Amino acid sequence: YRYANNDMADLEAQLQAADKAGMRFKLVATDGVFSMDGIVANLKGICDLADKYRAIVMVDDSHAVGFMGRHGRGTPEYCGVEGRVHILTGTLGKALGGASGGYVAADASVVELLRQRSRPYLFSNTLAPGIVAASLQVLALLQSPEGDALREKVHANGRQFRNAMAALGFELVPGEHPIIPVMLGDAQRASQLADAPRHRRLRNRRPAVRRNLIRNGARRP
Repeated sequence: YRYANNDMADLEAQLQAADKAGMRFKLVATDGVFSMDGIVANLKGICDLADKYRAIVMVDDSHAVGFMGRHGRGTPEYCGVEGRVHILTGTLGKALGGASGGYVAADASVVELLRQRSRPYLFSNTLAPGIVAASLQVLALLQSPEGDALREKVHANGRQFRNAMAALGFELVPGEHPIIPVMLGDAQRASQLADAPRHRRLRNRRPAVRRNLIRNGARRP
C-alpha cells in the first residue's frame, strides 16, 4: 500500500484498505525530511493515524538528525513526537560528519531481528573504527553549548540564503529546513546556474537536479 507524499487523507485511506484486507501488521514508512524539497513530514499526523489504526511508524531521518529539533534529535523532536516513532534510521554521512555508515534505532527485539534477517546488513562490511569514534564524538558535541551554536548557525545561514534569493526574485519551495530548492523550470538554465560558482572559483558540490529525480518536470540547481 502506497500513500501520496505527506498526504494524511490518503494515508488513512490506505490504512483502512489494509484493515479491510485483513493485514495483521501495518508499518507506516516515511522520510523525516523529503530531501528534494526540504519539506518536513507531518509526523504528528502520521503518528496519530498509526495509533488509530494500530500501525507502527518508521522514519528515515537522514536529512534531519543533528540539526533539526532543539537538541538536534531530528524530526521526531522537531515535530513533538519523540517516543511515538518505533523505528528510526539515519546516516552518519551527512550532519554527523562521517564518510559512510548509518544506524537503526528501535527496540532491542527489532534491532536483533534486523541483525539476523536484513540482507543489506548481513552482506555489508563493518564500519571503519575511525568513523565510529568520530560519530560518537559528534553525538556528544550535539548535546553541548557548542552544538547548540552550530545548529543555530546552520539555520541562520539557511534563513540568510532564503531571504537573499527571494529578494533577487527566485522561486523557492517554502519551508524552514536548510535544504532550499531553487525552482527554475528549465534544465539548461538549471545547469548554467549550477556551473556558475565553479567559473568564479567557488566550491559547488551538487549538480543540477533534473526531471528523472523530481516530480512534475521541475528543474533546480
